[in-house]
Amino acid sequence: MQNFKNKLAQILSDKIKAAYDADIPAAEIGQMFEFPPEPHMGDIAFPCFKLSKTLRRSPQQIAESLNDGLNVEGAEKTEVVSGYLNVFIDDNYTVNGMLASIVEKGDEFGKLDVGTGKTMCIDYSSPNMAKRFHIGHLGTTAIGNSIKRIHEFSGYNCVGINHLGDWGTQYGRLAVAYSKWGSREEVERLGVKELERIYQKFYIEAEKDPTLNDEARAAFTKMENGDEELLNIWRWFKEISLKEFMKTYDLLGISFESYSGESFYNDKMDAVVKELDDKGLLVESEGAKIVPLEDYKMPPCIILKSDGSTIYATRDITAAIYRKNTYNFDKCIYVTDAGQSLHFAQFFKVIGLMGYDWEDQLIHVPYGKVSIAGQKLATRAGNAVLLTDLFDEAIRRVREVIEEKNPDCEDKDEIARKVGVGAVIFNQLSAGRIKDINFVWDEALNFDGNTGPYVQYTYVRACSVLEKIEAANKPYPETVTDDEKEMIKTLSLFPLRVRQALDDYEPSVISRYMLDVSHAFNRFYHNCPISKADDNIKALRLDICRATKSVLGNALWLIGMEKTEKI
Repeated sequence: MQNFKNKLAQILSDKIKAAYDADIPAAEIGQMFEFPPEPHMGDIAFPCFKLSKTLRRSPQQIAESLNDGLNVEGAEKTEVVSGYLNVFIDDNYTVNGMLASIVEKGDEFGKLDVGTGKTMCIDYSSPNMAKRFHIGHLGTTAIGNSIKRIHEFSGYNCVGINHLGDWGTQYGRLAVAYSKWGSREEVERLGVKELERIYQKFYIEAEKDPTLNDEARAAFTKMENGDEELLNIWRWFKEISLKEFMKTYDLLGISFESYSGESFYNDKMDAVVKELDDKGLLVESEGAKIVPLEDYKMPPCIILKSDGSTIYATRDITAAIYRKNTYNFDKCIYVTDAGQSLHFAQFFKVIGLMGYDWEDQLIHVPYGKVSIAGQKLATRAGNAVLLTDLFDEAIRRVREVIEEKNPDCEDKDEIARKVGVGAVIFNQLSAGRIKDINFVWDEALNFDGNTGPYVQYTYVRACSVLEKIEAANKPYPETVTDDEKEMIKTLSLFPLRVRQALDDYEPSVISRYMLDVSHAFNRFYHNCPISKADDNIKALRLDICRATKSVLGNALWLIGMEKTEKI
């Protein structure tokens, strides 16, 4: 479909130039194409409404003029309906052009080269140490991992950065909490769970005695000034936290090129603060040092608090400069919840005010908040669903289904892990990332309908056909059925969907496409028998299965789900 679309776009661009003396690039026309939902509406449609004002003609007139004498290799016929130019692709091009190309490219089909020679840094997951992963961390982790993979698939050199939250006043609170209510033995025995307990206790006690907050601020200031006793405790807490985090990353198949957290930039911030001051950007306000941003309709960006300690913005500005100098990125992506949008807009603007011409290479990718039964998450309140519990429950439910439906299945545990974890990831990525998610157990682990297990089962079905039925090395038939053509057309859209997901930083484009492929394949599977078909038809249908396996396999990888060839 990509090749046909490009050829058609160039032909229409040339016809518009000849008929209206207007330059509308083929690339721009290509962005306007639509893919009709019903076969009688054509295989690809060009809506002429957007051109009406520019060309000073009605959409219907424009469509009719473009259709006059239109000749596109691979087109069976064209027609004009209500301002749309509809193009129908012939069967020969469908099978010998589109399907043959997918089969020939195999697992390479859908890959793009738009990122060749470019570097993308992506800052995602980035949990705070001394806390276990909960459902609120799933968004940045799953979305970030998928966006990274989509960029890799599109040719980019990708640098995944886990900007650990390992610095700040909260570690002053933790140090105070440990000194008052903790012990080395209990931390060694219970790990992060014990750190969470004493952290929550700090907040409870601080409600009664607000002076604890002053102690915490003083402790963190000592840490920033190099207090070795406090820093040794902090390093120990960090080591314990990383061990806990790695359990989740290993389960999800996620790795990072850098684990440099906020603390990494502690000795690099003074130079940035001095640079801001030397460039006349810092202003004192109530004892704090700020960069005023009222000219850009934003509150000031605080660089140093009144006690001289740094803040998130100081570290993020320093990190951005370090990453540009280290990786020379073409874009640097930050995946966080939408509540931090102002913070990123502020520090991006400060980067620009410092005279750096790469402000527009900094990209914030926000996503919606997660609540549980309508309640906002808060770790210190202890109401967050832990990811380990969520994954364990998903895996347990899948194993029960396998035990019931296929008790003789080998590798039940491995399959249950892949399908259970995949179900949770798909649930997170199946809706647009900006939407708020109200987490409900039964919905997240519902394996019926438009779910991850349904997609994985479709992949298994395609693999099973290829394993059981011997290939027929024959030419394709001259005509195809509607189900065969719909399946091939749906598969051919994969590169376009990858590009859309790349441009929009939107993994749900891939998730929704996987459902389209799965629905089309299961209709094809039920309506188009394979084993008893004539050799020519069998060859076609087996190649459709082969192409489905390649496309769905790559799509599963793009959103971070593992493949399994048996369920």
